[in-house]
Amino acid sequence: MNKSHSRREFLKTTGKGFIIIPAGMAIAGKLLAAENNNGVSSGNKEKKDDDILRLNVRDFGAAGDGKTKDTLAIQQTIDRCWVLGGGEVIVPAGNYFTGAIALRSNTLLRLDKEAVLTGTPDFEDYPVMQVRWEGKWTKGHAGLIYALQADNTGIVGPGHITGNPALGGRPNDKYPLRHPALIEPIGCNHLRFEDFSTDYHLMWSMHPVYCENIIIKNLTIRSTGGNGDGIDIDSCKHVLIDGCDIATGDDCISLKSGRGMEGYTLLKTTEDVRITNCVFADSIFACIGIGSETSGGIRNVRIEHCKFTAAKTYAIYIKSRPGRGAFIEDIACNDLDISGMQGGFLRFNILGSGLQDPDPVPGIEGIPGIKNFSFTHIRVKDVPVLVEGNAVHPAKPLNGFVFTDVSGTCAKGISLANIKDAVFKNITVTGYTGPLLSINNVTGKGLEGAVFMDAPKIPDPIPAPEKKYQLH
Repeated sequence: MNKSHSRREFLKTTGKGFIIIPAGMAIAGKLLAAENNNGVSSGNKEKKDDDILRLNVRDFGAAGDGKTKDTLAIQQTIDRCWVLGGGEVIVPAGNYFTGAIALRSNTLLRLDKEAVLTGTPDFEDYPVMQVRWEGKWTKGHAGLIYALQADNTGIVGPGHITGNPALGGRPNDKYPLRHPALIEPIGCNHLRFEDFSTDYHLMWSMHPVYCENIIIKNLTIRSTGGNGDGIDIDSCKHVLIDGCDIATGDDCISLKSGRGMEGYTLLKTTEDVRITNCVFADSIFACIGIGSETSGGIRNVRIEHCKFTAAKTYAIYIKSRPGRGAFIEDIACNDLDISGMQGGFLRFNILGSGLQDPDPVPGIEGIPGIKNFSFTHIRVKDVPVLVEGNAVHPAKPLNGFVFTDVSGTCAKGISLANIKDAVFKNITVTGYTGPLLSINNVTGKGLEGAVFMDAPKIPDPIPAPEKKYQLH
């Protein structure tokens, strides 16, 4: 948007609450602000820029010296802004040493270019609450910046947020509760995260849960080591991730929606997610993981105009297993550049990915339904495997698989099993050994020259429990 546009013009063009997306997808929700709109709008009333309340954390006692704990001063500034009707909380240049702070409705946290928020190493500085961990609600520590049922809020840069490395890792004997994420809104609506950078170690950088209408734009995310996901979208709707540079240990972006009967009973779907104009590098798993926690369902995901520069496994990994139930459907990927993969471009494994839940969804109902996977205009460079897609259950085959206009170099081609209505067209890759296309129980167009392969091993059915599951 041209910065010369007025705030009123911006609101006229975005106030209808929709971003138009190709292929019929739409990300609903009001855009909170434009480049030249410095306040968070509740949607009820236009405010001129001069009328926006701005409170400075220094005026409430924040030292910003990197030593003094500024948690109370920052939180008091946010709370004061909230009770006065909302506006901006300004964090000027400095290093602010802080425990967990909570965002409030109608408040925007604005970080100066030279402002750094640094988490303390003390677990007691992060309140214990209900958090999502590996697809289950459990007791754990709040994120460094968190929000509970707060609307019209967020963080804008160009400052920096860094988590303390002492907090990373999985629960252990000394610290048995889930460790703090870096940024974690829960049950929120109309969120804006733009133009800042993050750094964390061995834990998730961004983890919105049960949220709707989220803009994540122009972030630089670094999260090294083990389970250090960049952005985990967990049972959220209407999400835009645009222009981000993400380099992580674990998944750069993970889409998930709960695990086992708890997730299946709650049925909080992740849907309407657009990922565009991003750059990804991963050192332990995949660049984009869809699953394996899929018990609430995942649908309407569009990934486009992105560069994948490194991954330990695959650029895109779609994963689940019997016992999850629900569905993964309408996944569309277009205009992607793929290089530096140690595994390959694409894998989907619907037979055995992720932890089995103690209370799995039994029987045929527990086998995830999958349909409409589309990959177009893909350019690969020296990928070991183009597509590994043979781990699909014959009782619920993938219904609809489009793979067209794919070029570049790979060492091995495509292996698929249990797919209906596949379409292959304009695949011009070179450098591979063996057949380009190996199939078992696959129907569709463009299968000429395919060779037969063995059927995948199918796991044993999950029996029904003796007692009906109830949330507890």
